[in-house]
Amino acid sequence: MADNKSVISPIPGVFYRRPSPDQDVFVREGQKVKADDTIGLIEVMKNFYEIQAGVDGLVERFIVESEDIVDAGQEIAVIRGE
Repeated sequence: MADNKSVISPIPGVFYRRPSPDQDVFVREGQKVKADDTIGLIEVMKNFYEIQAGVDGLVERFIVESEDIVDAGQEIAVIRGE
């Protein structure tokens, strides 16, 4: 049986699901991902940091919305591992 893994923000900042406002989201709920796939960005003082899935699996859900402010250690998404 597969375990669920929480994707945790390593830093505080603003979470984005898109690489830029005119592009589609990195991943959608229900989409398969690899551990090194980018699922979002955290922006801090005009610097952007990629947030990776961390495990191969299926994106169950996002806990935060795009452009939400997140804290370090906050859960961003849940991935069901394979």
